[in-house]
Amino acid sequence: MHRFFASPNQFHIGVITLEADETRHLRDVLRLNSGDVVRVFDGGGREFECRIDTVSKNSTQLSIDSEIEPSSPESSLDLTLAAAMLKGEKFDLIVQKAVELGVRRLFPLRTVRTDVRSKDSAARVARWRKIALEASKQSGRAFLMTIEEPVDYEMFLSIPEGGPTILFSEREGDKLPAKSTDKKLTAVVGPEGGWDDVELAAAKSAGFDIVTLGGRVMRAETAAIAISAILQHRFGDLN
Repeated sequence: MHRFFASPNQFHIGVITLEADETRHLRDVLRLNSGDVVRVFDGGGREFECRIDTVSKNSTQLSIDSEIEPSSPESSLDLTLAAAMLKGEKFDLIVQKAVELGVRRLFPLRTVRTDVRSKDSAARVARWRKIALEASKQSGRAFLMTIEEPVDYEMFLSIPEGGPTILFSEREGDKLPAKSTDKKLTAVVGPEGGWDDVELAAAKSAGFDIVTLGGRVMRAETAAIAISAILQHRFGDLN
């Protein structure tokens, strides 16, 4: 069953209107026509089975047949991932896998050892949001992961997220707790060169929990993916 995305303002009483990008994919790539049945999710966790009514140049009108359960249910863990930006396509991989692993919100971080040009940020964020949308379609999630604008590490320290914030470090940390009653967590993952001493001290001052996962050495993108999976297994629904 083909899946499409429509924001809540594209929903009307019994009718959904797909915009130009989704229409082009429906018409030109998938070759769907009036009468075909598709699924549409709203990015907030709801999904609907619909029937195509009309397809025009820049929009498609669908009739809602019924609301259905998404094929991939949302985790009970409200997980935010804050990850240092990486060069090339490495951060693209983090975005894609974070969606698949049920992350709700992603903060791209600029840290002391981040080696990414700021002038490229706008284009990269647009690409990351497109990757997140495609990953949601493919993984069956009806919730669209939020990708924030890149933020300096120092500024991130003062952003209230609610629930514990765990900063993962290759040094100066404790073990991950076996259990937690919190259903909202923030995981912070550093850059390829690791955290600077000043950044670790600032995290401790901000009340972050510092955790070290043994002595295993991982690439930054691997660490972000592995940590998301570990937290979903330990505290969420990946078990």
